[in-house]
Amino acid sequence: MSEKTEINLSGVKQSHGVWLVKVPKYLSQQWGKATEKGEVGTISIGKKHGKSEVCFSLNEELTALGAVGENDASLQVPKDHSFTMHTVGGQTMVVFSQSDTDEISLEGTVVHRVECRPDIDDNYMKLKKLQMKESNKSPRLSQQLDRAITTVFKPVANHDFNVVYDKKKKSEGKMVRAERQVVLDMLFSAFEKHQYYNIKDLVDITKQPVTYLKEILKEVGTYTNKGAHKSTWELKPEYRHYQSAEEEEMQMT
Repeated sequence: MSEKTEINLSGVKQSHGVWLVKVPKYLSQQWGKATEKGEVGTISIGKKHGKSEVCFSLNEELTALGAVGENDASLQVPKDHSFTMHTVGGQTMVVFSQSDTDEISLEGTVVHRVECRPDIDDNYMKLKKLQMKESNKSPRLSQQLDRAITTVFKPVANHDFNVVYDKKKKSEGKMVRAERQVVLDMLFSAFEKHQYYNIKDLVDITKQPVTYLKEILKEVGTYTNKGAHKSTWELKPEYRHYQSAEEEEMQMT
């Protein structure tokens, strides 16, 4: 059983409001390069045309893309970003945190959903160009070999089980429909020996196609769906030269 984990819900009483911010992938990667207690950037909140305007500015030390992509030292990620604010839309979302001791705490309730979007500049266009170039690279590589490779399986033109099947098919030949009366004679002769047959045995005896054989069997036979002789055929009463167990019991009574 899994161990129970206690959750610190003191954040409920404090009624902390938090923002749920969606950031570009490159921005989260740059944040990961910051020192443990380093500053990743600053947020400024102001008003423009009577509306609130929120902007994020990435720390100058984290703008260099470094060894990513083509190792271009001059390549930088966008520094300035704008926040697009959205309502939570009637949803109730909360944010939890987990400490080094695995203690889980409720930090607050989400009051805004935010999208962090970069300002379009030269750095942004260079970054998008690099990303498109990387995504178009084929994961497959071609390599010219100077010798034969003998450590892998060689392709097989035809597997053994296919060869056996083809030989069996040729030896049996294609089944040709015989005249209906000839098939009936073979069936009556077979049912003189046994009362019940499955369709596979009757195909082997008559050498007739299954579809054609079933057409004839439906005229003179009965298919058993249940009981001890399930999935077998027997002759209809008017074609039998014997009596079934039920008929014998009825005559005895």
